[in-house]
Amino acid sequence: MIEHIKGSLLEAQRALDDFIANAEALRSVEAAAETLIKTYERKGRVYSCGNGGSMCDAMHFAEELTGRYRNNRSGLGAIAISDPSHMSCVANDFGYDYVFSRYIESHGREGDSLIAISTSGKSPTILNAAKAAREQGVSVIALTGKTGSPLESLADVCICAPGGSYADRVQELHIKVLHILIELVERRFFPENYEQA
Repeated sequence: MIEHIKGSLLEAQRALDDFIANAEALRSVEAAAETLIKTYERKGRVYSCGNGGSMCDAMHFAEELTGRYRNNRSGLGAIAISDPSHMSCVANDFGYDYVFSRYIESHGREGDSLIAISTSGKSPTILNAAKAAREQGVSVIALTGKTGSPLESLADVCICAPGGSYADRVQELHIKVLHILIELVERRFFPENYEQA
């Protein structure tokens, strides 16, 4: 069993090392942070969405902006599209593929941003959300696990984090990226939180 544990950790380490060595991936994280900063400078909001584990990441991302990340500071407007009443209503009336796009159609405004998370980059719910965002003038930041995905073509910024054959390693990289994005936003608006860091 110890060998399996070590093997899993080493696989995760390789995925992270590959991401760190990918200059294009690092630039995309920087571009995503700049997009979020501009959104907040315009008094916009940030929306996030994903399915399954990616929804959990979307929720985690939003609550660390509205609540706090490391140290106390003012809240930042962020909403994970996860309201059960909205999702069940839209799924029932229009089909599950529209649960995120319908929310963006209703709430998204020009100058806002959407974090669209799909490890495959092919999820219909996420693709529809990205399309709706573009129609509303909402910037799209995509987190994927495969290059050349349909989601990449709909994104203003695409952060691709290949992690191997399965989604779990991709999701592990995604949560690291989301934490970094939060930190970069905080460093811009709340530099005092990082004076000792």
